[in-house]
Amino acid sequence: MARTEVTTAHRVVVKVGSSSLTTAEGGLDPDRLRALVDALAGVRARGAEVVLVSSGAIAAGLAPLGLRKRPKALAAQQAAAAVGQGLLVHRYTAELARHDLVAGQVLLTLDDVTRRAHYRNAHQTFAKLLELGVLPIVNENDTVATSEIRFGDNDRLAALVAHLVHADLLVLLSDVDGLYDGHPADPGSSLVAEVAADADLDGVRIGGTGSAGVGTGGMATKVDAARIATGAGIPVVLTSAARAGDALAGEQVGTLFRPTGRKRPTRLLWLAHATDTVGVLTLDDGAVRAVVERRASLLAAGITGVAGAFVAGDPVDLADLQGRVVARGLVNFDAAELPALLGRSSRDLKRELGAAYEREVVHRDDLVLMRS
Repeated sequence: MARTEVTTAHRVVVKVGSSSLTTAEGGLDPDRLRALVDALAGVRARGAEVVLVSSGAIAAGLAPLGLRKRPKALAAQQAAAAVGQGLLVHRYTAELARHDLVAGQVLLTLDDVTRRAHYRNAHQTFAKLLELGVLPIVNENDTVATSEIRFGDNDRLAALVAHLVHADLLVLLSDVDGLYDGHPADPGSSLVAEVAADADLDGVRIGGTGSAGVGTGGMATKVDAARIATGAGIPVVLTSAARAGDALAGEQVGTLFRPTGRKRPTRLLWLAHATDTVGVLTLDDGAVRAVVERRASLLAAGITGVAGAFVAGDPVDLADLQGRVVARGLVNFDAAELPALLGRSSRDLKRELGAAYEREVVHRDDLVLMRS
């Protein structure tokens, strides 16, 4: 029986890793890439929209630069990405053209989608590309991304893109044909066909490393990505790139992760999962209750301490007096401004410093509660 989560999906996000696209020497494997594009074209042929999140830029740039394995230095990775990204998209463009499909490159950095105006632009760009019948090919902008503004891996990026574009399905393609309850090579290991809740992962040993020399992700990052997507109401299929055609046709291959939550405002999902904070605001007990229980904005009167170097618009953690992070938000003041405001009412601040200082330190629309 076909998976209806797949066959009825109108908008599908597919993620493929570096190891599924490249040869042992590090260059692009034309046969693997062609097979993937054929599978994506099959989805488009049944009237669904597709967004592809593709790793492989750094890997594709290794051979032209004479590098035998993925470099560890950030500058060298960025150089490889600069060379490889063009090769990667060129190949996708050529293969998609065989199916009369047009490719569109979308390179994202974390900063592009955590700041309010930038995230709206990203959403509008995807919407217009899909409206025009383009198949967007997404990757992290490795050429300019620094360690402070990285998504961390393309599995997480794919989960967040799936929410950004309001996808009905996320398909994670790997070099393993699904989630196993042990190492796939162990004789006693068996495939976990379905995950409906975190309890289904009890006893499952999840590894955390990717393919040596090429990829950065592993099964742990894929399970984390599945949690992000399913927690936002999006089902996930995890299988191998070799089974992409079968998976996208709805056949029961790999592991199906069923939705565990409802969709939430897109930008809050980015804030919760795609943001590395740059500061901490410590809240008194009253402020914690206001933020957590009443979902209120954070005012200066409830803040007892400030740590970190940040400017207005940056993401910061909100912690209780014991140091436990209870929420995350986009701050409206620079770190240098806040100490003079702590513990003071908005009315007093307006009277003494002007109307600009009456505003919330973190507005409730820019705030997301964190799981304990």
